[in-house]
Amino acid sequence: MPEIDLVVPRAWVDFVNPDDADEVFHCDLTWLTSRWTCIFGGGCHGIYRSSPSTGCCTLGAHFSGDEDHERVAGHVARLTDDLWQRRPFFEGGWTELDDEGDLKTRVADGACVFHNDADFPGGYGCALHHLAVAEGRSFVETKPDVCWQLPLRRQFREVDRGDGSTYTETSIGEYTRAGWGPGGADLDWYCSSNTEAHVSPVPVYLASRDELVAMMGEAGYAELVRHCDAFVEAGRPQPHPAD
Repeated sequence: MPEIDLVVPRAWVDFVNPDDADEVFHCDLTWLTSRWTCIFGGGCHGIYRSSPSTGCCTLGAHFSGDEDHERVAGHVARLTDDLWQRRPFFEGGWTELDDEGDLKTRVADGACVFHNDADFPGGYGCALHHLAVAEGRSFVETKPDVCWQLPLRRQFREVDRGDGSTYTETSIGEYTRAGWGPGGADLDWYCSSNTEAHVSPVPVYLASRDELVAMMGEAGYAELVRHCDAFVEAGRPQPHPAD
């Protein structure tokens, strides 16, 4: 199916973080009530035609900062050969620097070093994801920030109230092709704008509860659910075009 043009009217809602009066959430109701779901291993074409089986794991993952890297490193230390296909070859050497000197996960055999091939007995896809399943925890805990967030996108900006004071605006929306920068237009396929991936019976704001709680906190998420429920009950007046 062809991808859908995402330059369409969207519904947004703003509300103060119940836990922090100096933070305002700016949330895309059109995206969060959409029926997108990850279809990796079940119809995903991959972001590059040359690597259809690696999904969006082809380039490796950049870390959001030292804390992200250190958190992931703690989980990498618990990966076994049964869960991680490439562990015997990359133990102690699973990161690299990109051309700008930023730290990221290493690429091996055309994908992130944590990507297991489809025929690997320990499970197809991300070894860190399989670790989370094996340990009965959320993959939000084990995977790099960018991996568990995509295609959710969280952005921050400082806003002047006009009286000399400021607040932090935290935007929760869709990670579109544009979010990848200039290279986004070169991706051969992208899920969030494709009807093939908008097949979930459960909307994003419910299916991605763990991710959204990690981004917003429990109280912020509860308020988001209230707004999303109301938007759905109103018939989603600005629906996602790929639904």
